[in-house]
Amino acid sequence: MKRSEQAESLFLGGNNCSQSVLLPFLDELELDRKTALQMAAGFGGGMGRMQYTCGAVTGSVMVLGLVEAARRGEEGLKPRSYEKVKEFFKRFEAEHGTSSCKELTGCDFGSEEGSAAFREEGVMEKICAPCVRRAVEIVEDLLAD
Repeated sequence: MKRSEQAESLFLGGNNCSQSVLLPFLDELELDRKTALQMAAGFGGGMGRMQYTCGAVTGSVMVLGLVEAARRGEEGLKPRSYEKVKEFFKRFEAEHGTSSCKELTGCDFGSEEGSAAFREEGVMEKICAPCVRRAVEIVEDLLAD
């Protein structure tokens, strides 16, 4: 199974968006599954369901920094990570128009109506799952450079 498919399956299986992006990369990280799940737990729903930056995006930022560190060590880590993160945002936002959870979903998780619309309109399956999948694909492409 490809990482992007694994991420989508993890997301639809109950992990948050950030966890779902991070977990498929454990084979390249100096990180165990339990720590990864804990580290990414608060980033779902646009950071604590506050709908700021999409959790698939924040998970991708974590992966890019962690993989760069695992592959190359600490020397020059920040500049390399920053370049990859900037390119990730550029690609993700070019495809999706934004990296904001609230703008992507079109729902207000803080309201009863918004939460109901999220469920009833299938936003998780129609919008969030494809964002998770595509985020992993972009990360893989950036890590192949």
